[in-house]
Amino acid sequence: MLVATKAIVLNSIKYGDTSLIVKCFTEKSGCKSYLLKGVLGSRKGKIKASYFQPLTQLNIIGKHNSKGNLNSLKEVHIHNPYQSLYSNIFKQSIVFFLSEVLSTSIQEEESNEDLYSYIESALMWLDLHENISNFHLLFLLKLTKFLGFYPELENIGYSNFDLLEGRFVKNVKYHNNVVSNEDLIAFKKLLGINIDALHKVEFNAVNRHRVLDILIRYFELHLTGFKRPKSLDVLRQVFS
Repeated sequence: MLVATKAIVLNSIKYGDTSLIVKCFTEKSGCKSYLLKGVLGSRKGKIKASYFQPLTQLNIIGKHNSKGNLNSLKEVHIHNPYQSLYSNIFKQSIVFFLSEVLSTSIQEEESNEDLYSYIESALMWLDLHENISNFHLLFLLKLTKFLGFYPELENIGYSNFDLLEGRFVKNVKYHNNVVSNEDLIAFKKLLGINIDALHKVEFNAVNRHRVLDILIRYFELHLTGFKRPKSLDVLRQVFS
């Protein structure tokens, strides 16, 4: 079945000497993997290997199989070309990090247009703005809304946040997976703000690393199969 849809590249791996297997999050069909035969060995083909950098936004026509086999692409065009994501080292480090997070967080082969729209618009914001040192933190937190485990805010005044339960609590029996004290103050700065207010959030390098650790642990506890991104250490170094 041929499907015309927007798609965001999550990752690509080399297959053989000249081919790629590309995983995309599509607007109409959720996650799909495509085998691109010979794309690395041909300079004259209509489909270029350069189209498949992490988080590139595409318009595609794909041939989607119903038996779980790898799919194929008939046409590919760039949608929403970026101005700075691949030339700015800070933004580039965020892109590689988020592509890993999204690759292990999104698995469903079904449409989720709200999630697609969120990722699409967030990437365009990142491309066009310069005050982005905390972007990845807010992106991850807001992503939890679409994945089903955004923090409950009913008792936000309590002095602890239970990562496993996803809510604020007054007293804790066990301190594993509980956020409190200065870490909680930093974490709460991100709650309830929109992306255009991100410049108002002030973190030093220590705060930023601690909040990132909290969010990664939160994902690990709530998403089966979530893998700690390999690019995490690079991201820390860039924003130290």
